[in-house]
Amino acid sequence: MKTHLRNNRVRSEPDGRRIIPRAGLCGDRLVSRLHGRFYEQALRGNLYTFGVSNTALNAANSIAAQTGATSRPLVGLYNPLGNSWNLVILQAIIVVSTVANTAVSPGGFMWQAATDQAGITTGSSPINLKTLAGNGSNAKAFSLPTALTGLTGSLFNLRPSPITPGVNAAGTVPAKSQVQGVCVDNVDGGLIVPPGGVIVLRNQVSTTTISVSTAIVWEEVPIPEY
Repeated sequence: MKTHLRNNRVRSEPDGRRIIPRAGLCGDRLVSRLHGRFYEQALRGNLYTFGVSNTALNAANSIAAQTGATSRPLVGLYNPLGNSWNLVILQAIIVVSTVANTAVSPGGFMWQAATDQAGITTGSSPINLKTLAGNGSNAKAFSLPTALTGLTGSLFNLRPSPITPGVNAAGTVPAKSQVQGVCVDNVDGGLIVPPGGVIVLRNQVSTTTISVSTAIVWEEVPIPEY
């Protein structure tokens, strides 16, 4: 779907239709997103989210808990084996809340993954960001209370997240309604979860004195045929 201005109104055109580009007063070609960067995928119904409100961490949320029986992601996704869609990660969001100078730092956050998974039986229905309804997704979503029950083998470390808990000089986390520094990991499509794949975000140091709110945003794209 293409959008352009006609008589000062935004118009939509079907895919593949030839559109005459707009030119500026200096003969330059005008190029603009017109809408927000996630707008088109949201409008097409391909954009989803899932998260949890302020919840206390426990040992099962840290990277030390590698197996499905004990592993509870801060937030994560499972793409069931046999799907014909890729899950393309766009953003992860974490907000940390603590009591001043009493919380043990979670040590930063790490993306972990697993592949060739067929037996995961848990997970929730994500929210479609066009309809705001919990249906239509090809994925199963996870957050703090839900374990990866049925995971075969162990998760492996994929890459650290730039999200930081904001540690003070004493090595603890000061009282904040949100993290100090980056609280959004703009993955921007740099991580793709194929069918049978699992991806989760976890804290690197086990702690029980921090609460977090989390969310993940992704688009679902048909696997291309080459």
